[in-house]
Amino acid sequence: MKKNILIILLSVFVLSCSSDDDNSEMANVESTLIAKNNLFGNGAEGITKQNLIISNQTAWNDLISKMNSVNNASDNFTETDINFSEYTIIAVFEEIKGNGGHNLELNIMSNSENIIVNVTDLIPEGDATTVITQPFNITKIHNSDLPIIFE
Repeated sequence: MKKNILIILLSVFVLSCSSDDDNSEMANVESTLIAKNNLFGNGAEGITKQNLIISNQTAWNDLISKMNSVNNASDNFTETDINFSEYTIIAVFEEIKGNGGHNLELNIMSNSENIIVNVTDLIPEGDATTVITQPFNITKIHNSDLPIIFE
């Protein structure tokens, strides 16, 4: 009899405990696209394949200067004046490609522990232009204390 009561109490305890799965619930992060395009300088801009988190004006100005060193890439930005007390910039640069039509998509999600940036390189279908390009995507998000992880 005591064994049965112990089993029942243990079962109730296990069922009443909350699950840690609540921490893994993913939610979209509100973001604003600043630019999604290609650099056409055949690498002369000096920007390698990389994922950047920019949280200050100096780093932002340095990136814009590099991007504009061959062509004025920032002419097509939706904005260049960023309030870094409110926003963080996520900038993703792909490797240099031997043809045009490449496009980077960012899917930005968060859970209770991280902000996760999923980067997808959309490869052109059919005939692509024979021009050397370097796809990039620059997006801003509201500041957060959560670490940003790229996948």
